[in-house]
Amino acid sequence: MSELKRVLDLMDSYSAKNYSPLPVNIVEAQGCWVWTEPGRKDDHKYLDCLSAYGALNQGYNHPRIANAAIKQIETGVTVTSRAFLNTPMADLCKILSEVTEKEKVLLMNTGAEAVESAIKIARKWGYKKKGIPEGKAKVIVSANNFHGRTISIVGFSTEDQYKDGFGPFTPGFEIIPFGDIEALENAIDENTCAFMTEPAQGEAGIIFPPEGFLKKAKELCEKNSILLIADEIQSGFGRTGKLFCSQWENVIPDMYVLAKALGGGYPLSAVTCDEEVMGVLNPGDHGSTFGGNPFCSAIALEAVKIVLDEDLIENSRKMGEYMLEELRKIDSPYITDVRGRGLWIAIELNTSARPFCEKLQEEHHILCKETHNNIIRIAPPLTITKEEIDWALEAFRTVLLKS
Repeated sequence: MSELKRVLDLMDSYSAKNYSPLPVNIVEAQGCWVWTEPGRKDDHKYLDCLSAYGALNQGYNHPRIANAAIKQIETGVTVTSRAFLNTPMADLCKILSEVTEKEKVLLMNTGAEAVESAIKIARKWGYKKKGIPEGKAKVIVSANNFHGRTISIVGFSTEDQYKDGFGPFTPGFEIIPFGDIEALENAIDENTCAFMTEPAQGEAGIIFPPEGFLKKAKELCEKNSILLIADEIQSGFGRTGKLFCSQWENVIPDMYVLAKALGGGYPLSAVTCDEEVMGVLNPGDHGSTFGGNPFCSAIALEAVKIVLDEDLIENSRKMGEYMLEELRKIDSPYITDVRGRGLWIAIELNTSARPFCEKLQEEHHILCKETHNNIIRIAPPLTITKEEIDWALEAFRTVLLKS
């Protein structure tokens, strides 16, 4: 029995069926490439154009990240109770404060945890600082959002499947169309504490709001004493060709929600905001056993430094522009739109995208995944080279023209 067959059988027998993965069992990886058998032979080699939904901006097995992990493991200190201190967490908080231009940092483990934390902070700020009556705080969110999978978060999703069978849901949220400044203005009332949005929506299919929306939203929030919360979980750390997607409009939100690439392939997330907001939390209000653990913090510290000093942001911008330009030249009867920014690209089709992803995997050893049925999402590690992109482009041309 092959290892792939063995793994497929085990997953079929024992794993929850909450994903529908392509039949690829990754056993080794380096940079933008993964292998499905030990030994790294070319016939088992695949180019990863998904990078764990943007969690691997630095690529697989980056030597600096590997060294940081090994160094921290060798200390024997991988997790400590938050009753004590640890150096990696302190250093990580400092660098995140600097890059986000915020005074305070809260470290958690996953993107969904960071979103939940941001909501808790925003609500408490609304009660303690803005004077909203207890139990009345409202958070405005955008339609087609994807902020995670917890009960609170799926409750304000507009995707029916995410909510089916999971109610009742947490109240206190109002949904407006994504990028609609008029709708945002109309939704704001005296009990609104925050507007939370993705500067660009990833799961929805790499959707950017109208030019100037985020800047106008920030102005509206300031005018009405509302917190602008930017969910940069997928769009942050160079994915769009800026350190943060919000920077395309020169906007600094009141609160950043960060995860995925922040951890360099390991689970770590963060909320950053100024003391006036974060200061509403007191000891005992919020916490996490593993949040800010020294192992993941040491790795995340190196992961952030890699993005900053290895030109990954500029590479994302340049390689993204090139790939987008070349994909738009494909005269395929299946393509209705090609859009993106940086190395975050969507190919929208007039038919199901799954068969195209399967052909890319089976026939050309390119790994990517469909979203919203008819969209191929492309998000390779930001370390990708022009030669690697050219190799991938040839496969995309073949599949999209001949399928």
